[in-house]
Amino acid sequence: MLFGIEWNTANDWVFAWSILPILLRGLIVTVQATLLGFVVGAVLGLILAALKSARLKLIAWPAAVFTEFLRDTPLLVQLFFLYYVLPEYGLVLPAFLTGALALGVQYSAYMSEVYRAGLESITHGQTEAARALDISPLRTFAVIILPQAIPRIIPALGNYLVSIMKDVPVLSVVSVLEMLNVARIIGDRTFNYMVPLTLVGLLYLIMTLLAAFLVRHLDEKLPKQGIPLR
Repeated sequence: MLFGIEWNTANDWVFAWSILPILLRGLIVTVQATLLGFVVGAVLGLILAALKSARLKLIAWPAAVFTEFLRDTPLLVQLFFLYYVLPEYGLVLPAFLTGALALGVQYSAYMSEVYRAGLESITHGQTEAARALDISPLRTFAVIILPQAIPRIIPALGNYLVSIMKDVPVLSVVSVLEMLNVARIIGDRTFNYMVPLTLVGLLYLIMTLLAAFLVRHLDEKLPKQGIPLR
């Protein structure tokens, strides 16, 4: 019995072992899309957070509007826009890259709020002290403020990493052969959906637990007072 589902015959187990290598190829695509989407989201989210915190409203307002637009539109709509609309303007991207970018852009809006909360948790006096020492705003942000904020937001960023991983199956609508799409194709060809979908659920559970463990370990290891820069 697996996930409360009883596999009655030895053929189910033989079938499971035979399709496992194919599912693992889909698993690699899932992991790659997750990591690339997370990196895009983390970098773009940091940029949006920095822009929204700018003193000039001419900079802060467009960033805030763009962030709100991303948060209020579905991932599927953004994915279709990148995959079907951009080629009409001469920008054609592979399906995998388009999907990873869509994930990253969508989650950058949420990550920007995480960054904002982390940055605002740093006392304003440190910024004032850096200004008194004639340290440039960019260097103050990169060397003083950001290294202190990152350890405080690791758990929240880790949650979004897991969320991105679980949203990767959406990319199947643009023909990305991630793990769930591979399982669906196997089910279509063999008329046996229970075994491949059960294996996908088990692999997702393992990945989620592993990601949560790594995030928790990183959170415990990073110094709460900030990342030392040498």
